[in-house]
Amino acid sequence: MTDVAPRSPDVAEPPTNPRRKVLTASLVGTSIEFYDFYIYATAAVLVFPLLFFPEGDMLAARLQSLATFAIAFVARPIGSWVFGHFGDRIGRKATLVASLLTMGIATVGIGVLPTYAQVGVLAPVLLAVCRFGQGLGLGGEWGGAALLATENAPAGKRGFYGTFPQLGAPIGFFLANGVFLALTQTMSDETFLAWGWRVPFLLSTLLIVVGLWVRLTLHETPAFAKVVASGERVKTPMVEVFRTSWRAVVLGTLIMVATYVLFYLMTVFSLGFGTDPVDGLGYERSQFLVFLMIGVVFFALFTPVSGLLADRFGRKPTLIAVTVAIIAFGVAMGPMMAGGGTVGVMAFLIIGLSLMGLTFGPMAAVLPELFPTNVRYTGASVAYNLAGLLGASFAPYIATWLAGTFGLAWVGGYLVLVSVITLVALLISRETRDDDLDAIPARAR
Repeated sequence: MTDVAPRSPDVAEPPTNPRRKVLTASLVGTSIEFYDFYIYATAAVLVFPLLFFPEGDMLAARLQSLATFAIAFVARPIGSWVFGHFGDRIGRKATLVASLLTMGIATVGIGVLPTYAQVGVLAPVLLAVCRFGQGLGLGGEWGGAALLATENAPAGKRGFYGTFPQLGAPIGFFLANGVFLALTQTMSDETFLAWGWRVPFLLSTLLIVVGLWVRLTLHETPAFAKVVASGERVKTPMVEVFRTSWRAVVLGTLIMVATYVLFYLMTVFSLGFGTDPVDGLGYERSQFLVFLMIGVVFFALFTPVSGLLADRFGRKPTLIAVTVAIIAFGVAMGPMMAGGGTVGVMAFLIIGLSLMGLTFGPMAAVLPELFPTNVRYTGASVAYNLAGLLGASFAPYIATWLAGTFGLAWVGGYLVLVSVITLVALLISRETRDDDLDAIPARAR
């Protein structure tokens, strides 16, 4: 199942990328992709229930909007298959460019969609199609960005280098909410709902141009270049990864699932619950966006810290300790958010998003390290995006229903349950800190 080609003994070493360029490209690309992804999440709570669904029960409209939000997580495993195939066949660089373009076209498309008042039921259908396109793009983005950073990392620093694509998540979230906050502060609600909400989606055009320029100047990663030179590329990476590395796919998915649930509880669910004047806390939209942006700063601060810890103490010990802390946080979630006033809400956001940085940071090293080089793009992407499908796609929906039906303590119980699943997966997984990512994969693998 490999492209066999003789390797000349005097084949030149593949060109290397300057470390600063590698870190910049992985950070800028994921920041743009996550910005695109998160402006939808914010709009799904603040805008789409009002503009893309028929008038009526606001809670029902929000749940319908969150259902379209979930579509991207169904698309992401498909994106990991499509882009993973080409990433393991053609290369990391070209595939990352294609994933960025896919995300960008879908995001700009949302910015020009007609509303329900203009075209009726066609509006949410088109919205769902564009959201599917966003999911395809991000499904291929993360694995390539993680490999770009880790396959170019010096010895002993893969965990830290891997945190640079991870920093795209808090940076993208901060930018997305910052743009929405600026718009809501400078225009009336009527103007914002009439056309202002489209601005964050259309701004993505400028960011995509920057991202493409950065990525097109890179060389291929040394690890993949060696696979090409050795003739060890597989013909069907998706088939190969499930044939030879299915256990790594399952473990990687379960290791990541609590991270996804935590993040979307801290952001999408908390924004909806925090600004709901009837069933939630009733904060002003702009006020709660500021709260979230403060919390996301802590997310960003603790992300590189987690990489340093994972390089120093190992992936397993670091993530096991953080997962135990997330379980404790889930137990305290209800009283902290519901009964502590503004201080309690801020403590909830800061602690939760700090834990998010600590658990999310090492994942760009952990998941790629589970797979051999010739299926690494596919394997890491599949595990990452299956975790998104299981852990994130319906997390805001489930949490909103639990909070409205049983109370916030049940939302915390939901987080505890998935964190226990992640903890078990971590306990039975192997330590990967000292694995050699440049090793040419054996045919038996």
